[in-house]
Amino acid sequence: MSADERASTVRRVDTPLPESVEQVATAVVDAAYAVHKALGPGLLESAYEACLSYELRKRGLAVRSQVVMPIVYDGVTLAEGFRADMVVCDCVLVELKCVDAVLPVHEAQVLTYLRLSGLPIGFLINFHAPLLKLGIKRFRA
Repeated sequence: MSADERASTVRRVDTPLPESVEQVATAVVDAAYAVHKALGPGLLESAYEACLSYELRKRGLAVRSQVVMPIVYDGVTLAEGFRADMVVCDCVLVELKCVDAVLPVHEAQVLTYLRLSGLPIGFLINFHAPLLKLGIKRFRA
């Protein structure tokens, strides 16, 4: 693929997202705050995933958990490329963590998942943070 072809397939990060995607993204953050406020830090990731899924569904959003995402490698589609913790409304990727500190590898994971999935936006949410605003990072593809 030439540089011109690559440039034409890359979305500009500074290009605004559709309002519908921004609404879903806002709902994800709001729901995460509600879950963190109710439960606080200290539980396992699976507990937060279940509660966040419930909270988002309660708000009328479509949520898929532990989504198997295929990848194309060397021209071959591999069915079990990776598992996204959550995909909301087929437009927002959510990767959950319960760690003392978010590491660069966690951020790289979300960016790679976005690139491979084709989804426009993703969140890395660390429920172990004492204040959730310190534990949420937003990424664009």
